[in-house]
Amino acid sequence: MRILAANCGSSTLKFKLIEVGNEGASPNRGSVIAVGSVERIGGGQPAVDFSSENGECLQQPTDIKDHDAAIRCVFDWIRSTHLVGPDGPEAVGHRIVHGGDRFSEPALIEAETMDAIESLVELAPLHNGPSLAAIRAAREVLNSSVPMVAVFDTAFHSTLPEHAAQYAIPKDLADRHGIRRYGFHGIAHRYMTERYAAITGTSVERVKLVTLQLGNGCSATAVRDGRSVDTSMGFTPLEGLMMGTRSGNIDPFLVGFLSRQENVDVEEVERWLNTRSGLLGVSGISRDVRELLEAEARGETRAALALEMFCYQIRKYVGAYITALGGADAVIFGGGIGENAPQVRARICADMDWCGLVLDLERNARTIGSEDRISTEDSSVHAHVVSVDEEMMIAHDTANYLQKVG
Repeated sequence: MRILAANCGSSTLKFKLIEVGNEGASPNRGSVIAVGSVERIGGGQPAVDFSSENGECLQQPTDIKDHDAAIRCVFDWIRSTHLVGPDGPEAVGHRIVHGGDRFSEPALIEAETMDAIESLVELAPLHNGPSLAAIRAAREVLNSSVPMVAVFDTAFHSTLPEHAAQYAIPKDLADRHGIRRYGFHGIAHRYMTERYAAITGTSVERVKLVTLQLGNGCSATAVRDGRSVDTSMGFTPLEGLMMGTRSGNIDPFLVGFLSRQENVDVEEVERWLNTRSGLLGVSGISRDVRELLEAEARGETRAALALEMFCYQIRKYVGAYITALGGADAVIFGGGIGENAPQVRARICADMDWCGLVLDLERNARTIGSEDRISTEDSSVHAHVVSVDEEMMIAHDTANYLQKVG
């Protein structure tokens, strides 16, 4: 079965066309037929970068202005290369960031599903909206017989125990408005969990891990027996770690305080916290860790402070989650920063020998864009880098769901 896995970010659309067999849901299986991305949607100069196994490629600037146009461009290209027939792929899987308390597993995309996803746009404004735009465009482009499946980032965290999921607010308010820690990046955290189990030959049900998804958005998850038991993101993707443009944890009083002091509405303050804060806000330079490392090397103190805050907060969460788990097998690094920034990994793991995690500096330095253990052989808590493949997980979840429902 050829499945298109669509992964919408706030300003990107990544995809893979994957041939999925019936051999099960292991995320390291499947044949990638084509892969690509549309970058800088809605800002800067958008660009497409598509390639396929048969040598077809498309790399150029584009005038794509939204996710609707981006997904149409993808379908036009994969049809033009004859990777799929005129009706399109056999199925499409869409990553949906926020599924609320309604979706704990994949769901067929129908009118009711769309309404439920739309009702959560306010809680994930940078992601659910673009995903809905892509879904609507895909439905217009595809033959109506092609099924589409929603795969939810929040689903992996539906196993959080109540003491980790609930906020210390009046219960009637929490119940009335569905307020709890939902967690995000679940597809990535689940991939890291299953991939670690496969690499080490361990049953998923026996692993205890701290998984770190570090990119423009960042989150940490504590995994016990293969299940999420705590996670840094909460009711929305704004909570938790410091990120590229998101503040992460702050004193809640700051929202009202800034609203009154700056004479703006609450929505404007929320926009600042989502789009002007984090690495960008502290450094005043960039949200990109590569640029900040270069600026730090030039002696720019704000860049150095942003990086120190970033690594400190992650290290603090790692220590807390190892304690909450009563020890861990490993800390797993994934995401664009986690997979490609050895300097950041080294800072995060500095002085972690108290729990038995000691980095192998040579292995860490050479592990860029690849998978490897980066801790010393005799560490009691290991560190691994895993190349996260959300699209492969989306494709397998889509295939498994469609097989299950017949």
